[in-house]
Amino acid sequence: MKQYSPFNLNEQNQKVESRIVVALERISEAFRVLLWNESKGNALSPIQMQLLIFISFHSMEKCKVGYLADEFNMTKATISDSVKVLLAKNLVSKETDPVDMRSYSLSLTTEGKKIAKKASLFASSMEPPIGNLSEEQQTIMLNGLLKLIYDLNKSGIITIQRMCFTCSNYQLKEGVHYCKLLKSSLAENELRVDCPEHELLPTTKNN
Repeated sequence: MKQYSPFNLNEQNQKVESRIVVALERISEAFRVLLWNESKGNALSPIQMQLLIFISFHSMEKCKVGYLADEFNMTKATISDSVKVLLAKNLVSKETDPVDMRSYSLSLTTEGKKIAKKASLFASSMEPPIGNLSEEQQTIMLNGLLKLIYDLNKSGIITIQRMCFTCSNYQLKEGVHYCKLLKSSLAENELRVDCPEHELLPTTKNN
């Protein structure tokens, strides 16, 4: 029996969903190339570079090995190996939890901050093409991607998400997006992908 694949050109050209999958794969390849080029310039692996960027912009409680493993959908052992390299290169330091001495968070050293600041711009070349789209096109794209990420999260393909749709502060009433924390309605182009005040819904904690 012939197996279906979105990469089969005959089948791909018959389904919009398949062409979108292939388009997303092309975009992900662009991100991989940009991240790899930035990593090589610092003699680091792509995941080590991603860790520096993540630590730079997130709270201490999210910068623990266990959380990072879930964030990047990797094992704790894999993340620990990358952290060891970053520690050896003096790019991160350990901040021991005063309540649990076995637990620690990671913070950037001066050199780590310097590298992370530059590395965080690795995907900036992706913004101008998006900026060429109309505001309506950008809003439609953002909402489509948010819904796609949400469904992938529910199915277990993507792990941790800090978006509006998975937050206990988010409500959708009569088609209007509302944030209970901000006590304000949200326009469709104001929905967040990564919110620092995100509070996970109880029903999504085991996803």
